[in-house]
Amino acid sequence: MRFKLILAFIEDSKTDAVLDAARQAGATGATVINNARGEGLYQKKTFFGLGLDVQRDVILFVVEEHLARTILETIEHVGDFDSSSGQGIAVQLDVEDAVGVAHQVETLTKVVEAKL
Repeated sequence: MRFKLILAFIEDSKTDAVLDAARQAGATGATVINNARGEGLYQKKTFFGLGLDVQRDVILFVVEEHLARTILETIEHVGDFDSSSGQGIAVQLDVEDAVGVAHQVETLTKVVEAKL
């Protein structure tokens, strides 16, 4: 079984919605890294030297490759990434090898076979 790594950088207020939607799309779990800071095309404004940044979370998903594109598109839709600048970004990378996912392989095999 082959896997993809999806990294999603989103506003912390949308984390739970994205996690729920990704699970509905086939993700079997995720790791959330809280309180990341993002820099976009334009620097954020400050108020007397204090940043007005919205907190970001980084969510890491290791997903089966046949489900990856659907999950990625679901994350984009729920996160409203293309609605305006600075909403978030998600990328997909190939995973060369993975350990610790043997317990998921049986479940994923049934899901992938049903979709194909």
